[in-house]
Amino acid sequence: ITTGVEKVCIHFGKPQQQALDRVDIATMTRYMQEGHFPPGSMLPKIIASLTFLEQGGKEVIITTPECLPAALRGETGTHIIKT
Repeated sequence: ITTGVEKVCIHFGKPQQQALDRVDIATMTRYMQEGHFPPGSMLPKIIASLTFLEQGGKEVIITTPECLPAALRGETGTHIIKT
């Protein structure tokens, strides 16, 4: 999934902002329930990612269009996996 940021972050825009590299479904679900992803921004992408994985997908990558080649090589982006 391409978006406007290189990696998904928790605590976005705050001093404790943390970029997510590799996250499993359970952790991403917890972050979502804690309200880390704005409804009109990252939340729809997270919901789509979790739905894809729950229905049999193996991995979701979220990054910018420019970073997509590097993300596909595992060098950047947020990679969401089943476990």
